[in-house]
Amino acid sequence: MSGHWLGVDLGTSGVKVVAVDDSGDVVATHTCSYPLQTPRPGWTEQRPDDWWDATLEAVRAVVVAVDGAVTGIGLSGQMHGMVALDRHGEVLRPAILWNDNRNAAECELQVERVGGLDALVGLTNNAALPGYTLGKILWLRRHEPDVFERTEVVLNPKDFLRLRLTGERATDVSDASGFGALDVRRRRWSSDLMAALELSESLLPPVLESDATAGRVTPEAAALTGLPVGTPVVAGGGDSVLQTTSMGIVSPGTLGITLGTAGILGAATESCPDNAGGRLQISCGNEAGRWHVMGVALSTGGALQWWTNALRALVPDAGNATVTELANRSPVGARGLRFLPYLVGERAPHVDPDARAGFVGLDLSHDLTDFSRAVLEGALLNLREIRDVMADAGVATDDVRISGGASAYPVWRQTLADVLGTPVHLVTGGEHGAAYGAALLAGVGGGRWAHLSEALGYVVVAERVSPDPAAAAVHDASYAEFRRIYPALSTLRTP
Repeated sequence: MSGHWLGVDLGTSGVKVVAVDDSGDVVATHTCSYPLQTPRPGWTEQRPDDWWDATLEAVRAVVVAVDGAVTGIGLSGQMHGMVALDRHGEVLRPAILWNDNRNAAECELQVERVGGLDALVGLTNNAALPGYTLGKILWLRRHEPDVFERTEVVLNPKDFLRLRLTGERATDVSDASGFGALDVRRRRWSSDLMAALELSESLLPPVLESDATAGRVTPEAAALTGLPVGTPVVAGGGDSVLQTTSMGIVSPGTLGITLGTAGILGAATESCPDNAGGRLQISCGNEAGRWHVMGVALSTGGALQWWTNALRALVPDAGNATVTELANRSPVGARGLRFLPYLVGERAPHVDPDARAGFVGLDLSHDLTDFSRAVLEGALLNLREIRDVMADAGVATDDVRISGGASAYPVWRQTLADVLGTPVHLVTGGEHGAAYGAALLAGVGGGRWAHLSEALGYVVVAERVSPDPAAAAVHDASYAEFRRIYPALSTLRTP
């Protein structure tokens, strides 16, 4: 079957739609943005209707670019967001997002109800993280009981788009893994956990493998988008998992690092590993019989963006490129200035929603160039610590592929290689990230490729960046200091 395969990736700042032809080439792309709401410190929300409006605009643009020749659609999107819908499929409140930390008490409740962390990991193979969807459902029940009573189903963000496109309620195994309620080993909801929390399993949508057809475009959606009526929409994948997959990683032996708002370290396994202590995130992979091991730092490129925004008070036209230029003017090691990047709490290597960021080692000699380099190095030293946790869990970490917005900057690529002390490889073919992976899944589901591994053959290594031995030695010393900062600052918190 020939045609164009659309990939829709609903991110935190915008939605990206790509069209991929039968040769695996991206032939059209369009991106639309939408606002983020922060009603209280530590809270992040968005309006699902804003997602839908932006998606309509982006899809229409791409459909026009390919003359309406769309054969299938795949979906990806920010994981863990809670979209509460009533029995008519109407949105009841703004979606609570992945980086919202309001439900720490509800995470503790989960652990308590099942008899401890080990028991919870035994049910789901994951800890209870504030980012996960399940804690948000419990928060809704406790703090907005009237909304909870009217909630018939909870969907993650990309699955809200599916509902609008097809009228079907469904999710895929990788995105469902981020609910916190999935038995990841068995790829199904944990009935025991839901019962312990006195939640009805009917709140959760059906779970499908990533390439399974989950619905078809309705006449109403076709009229709004220009898509052909009946176009199949596959289940797709959560963006954190599918981003790694889109780098060509579906088999063991390669570590993928995404340098986006968050820093995502991911690797594929052929069996579900045990997640001792719940320090990592274990998800189902985007191919049947595969799993995904992941560690997520909440502020990587996000730290760069925060510092860029702060600089605009002094330099009105400052952008991310300005910051990288400043960082290049400071020596490796930022002359002893360290930055702890926990701007919105942290998920890995420390499960701590109350963690906070800070500069340490400041003296009169430091200037804006040093601050800029310290932000960059602190974000990447944090990724090294996650890498070490994954290595301790038996995940191969020497063959590293990178992607994400910050990977476009040479200083980020070189500094990451130096911090890790190992070569990093920039890939082409998958530079459109999770949107590209979603399009390939549509092609697999539609029969263009026999399996995902075949489709990912278009992803190749474009650049190898080797570590500089002298810089690596400086970062080794910096890393030893960096690892002592979080425990020290944690003792200063107000009880």
